[in-house]
Amino acid sequence: MKHRSYLPGRCRICIVITGVLALVLAGCSTPVNEKPFVIPEIRKWQGNSGYFTINPNTVLAFSPCDANLQKTIETFAKDYQRMFEKKLPVEQKEPQKGDISFKLAELPEIGPEGYTIRIGSEIEVEANTPQGIFWATRTLLQLAEQNANQALPKGVITDFPEYDVRGFMIDCGRKFFTIDFLRDYVKLMAYYKMNCFQIHLNDNGFKQYFGNDWDKTYAAFRLESTTFPGLAAEDGRYTKQEFIDLQKLAEEYQVTIIPEIDVPAHSLALTHYRPAIGSKEYGMDHLDLFRPETYAFVDSLFAEYLSGDEPVFRGKAVHIGTDEYSNKKQDVVEQFRAFTDHYIRLVESYGKQAYAWGALTHAKGETPVKSENVVMNAWYNEYADPKEMVKEGYKLISIPDGLVYIVPAAGYYQDYLNIEKLYDGWTPAHVGDVVFEENDPAILGGMFAVWNDHVGNGISAKDVHHRVFPALQTLSVKMWSGAHTSLPFAAFNEQRRALSEAPGVNIAGKVGNVPELVYEKAQLLSGDELPYEEIGYNYSVEFDIVNKDAQKGTVLFRSPHAVFYLSDPESGKLGFEREGYLNTFDYVVPEEKTRFRICGDSVSTSLFVNDRLQETLDIQKKMFNNGKNSMSYVRTLIFPLEKAGSFKSDVSNLKVYNYIK
Repeated sequence: MKHRSYLPGRCRICIVITGVLALVLAGCSTPVNEKPFVIPEIRKWQGNSGYFTINPNTVLAFSPCDANLQKTIETFAKDYQRMFEKKLPVEQKEPQKGDISFKLAELPEIGPEGYTIRIGSEIEVEANTPQGIFWATRTLLQLAEQNANQALPKGVITDFPEYDVRGFMIDCGRKFFTIDFLRDYVKLMAYYKMNCFQIHLNDNGFKQYFGNDWDKTYAAFRLESTTFPGLAAEDGRYTKQEFIDLQKLAEEYQVTIIPEIDVPAHSLALTHYRPAIGSKEYGMDHLDLFRPETYAFVDSLFAEYLSGDEPVFRGKAVHIGTDEYSNKKQDVVEQFRAFTDHYIRLVESYGKQAYAWGALTHAKGETPVKSENVVMNAWYNEYADPKEMVKEGYKLISIPDGLVYIVPAAGYYQDYLNIEKLYDGWTPAHVGDVVFEENDPAILGGMFAVWNDHVGNGISAKDVHHRVFPALQTLSVKMWSGAHTSLPFAAFNEQRRALSEAPGVNIAGKVGNVPELVYEKAQLLSGDELPYEEIGYNYSVEFDIVNKDAQKGTVLFRSPHAVFYLSDPESGKLGFEREGYLNTFDYVVPEEKTRFRICGDSVSTSLFVNDRLQETLDIQKKMFNNGKNSMSYVRTLIFPLEKAGSFKSDVSNLKVYNYIK
């Protein structure tokens, strides 16, 4: 039996209307988008509802009065295509629904590097300068790569940096990094809105690792010199044109290259070339500051890169070094101060701005050293007391050694930076134990550094990158946002891992975002090309071999950065080579069918034979100077996959995993 309603008709109508109204209201209350994750963190966000999807009809539009933005917009289009394999046309036109428009405006509250992005039915990007527009494009790319089909949350972004200088320094003197690596780092830094890249062009190892003999101690100057032919290192150098092109790329990506020639200490490469200018009293890594020949040599070296209508050092910033010289005698201190003043003024005579390492507390004296318009890297407060340097008129870049110095596998400073401590407690206002007020005009910003002190320690450029990248992601936040971060470290640390290094850049050899089998091939033939250049930590690579190759030097896999040998060139054992370092397992591949698995992480490379661990090549301790000194030797491998080598053996059942089995 059906039950009849005993409500009056009018009430039933009211209920229906009320229900419909509730549904309508529920439809109108679409959730407002929360602040999206971007590195560095967006300063201000006003969320709206819904998403803008970049589609095949989206045009990157600008008006005729903003024609000077075209190159910046074209760079964005190139990078978008690299990331998503979709081409966006760049057109001078009035924007329509579905387009992304770019415009220069007058927005004094956000400064020269700030920008606004309004994401609605179209995307409107505004900034005061092309640099601000460029940083906005990095935000758009990061938003797009975190959402399916490049859907961007609707809302309004207002973003601007807390500090003008947001930098990274790389020591190329003790360890050579290819020009392609530096070019990738320009793009990587730009992706995270880091704008100063200091390149330390000369340095030397420690003599205790070279028989306590300065003549045998490793030293390198990395830039081609025609004034002093033969000065540039044979094992790695940059031509002038390569260095010029690097700076041009950096200009396109809004990054300032700060070239550094380090004098008068750390100068063994110069005294190897010209022994007469070396100090007999303080060591040949010190220049003799009392010899006129020293000044003639260094003056000529700087002039080679600073003179002419199109100098090799294109930008305004030039670093003259001036750190860690002896202060044992006051006359030496006074001469060091005079030397520093001389090269500040020399650099300025070519229309550049001088940068220097802080050393004037260590070298306290009466000889005046120019401070006006001079930038000092404040790295160690006993060498240069920050408060005193500010009183003297220097502008500071905060680069405190105890917090932001990476020295790979050395056992001092830090192998990997403590990014949680930095994220939660550091800003550029913290120069060691001296803390300035946030936004103190004397603090231009911050920088961190990698120093490759231990020459010959087996560390690869990939290993250096493994240490630098999480620090760069973290410190980009602290230099852009200062103390104004809202996301807890745990959430930041989890979400940062999902972002790529930069458009078209994958130094770490990352393949996929979840642990899985990422590639397999039933039969690997000699010369086969594979879809991945390499696979980075952590990985497992499996394959079966019936060995038919007796010749030493037989290669199984290769990439531009490494080779994996079936039979290494020296001993005929299974092994690998990268950047001149040959590492072998104590294992000769037999003729019968054998199953191999290679597992690699950031500290070791392991060989499994028929599913049993054969050997692990981990960090090895090497002794020097009759056991008085030791060095950690690293035997890691980013596994090469780009191409099979030339071999006669049967190689089958290749499987590549982006995790350690």
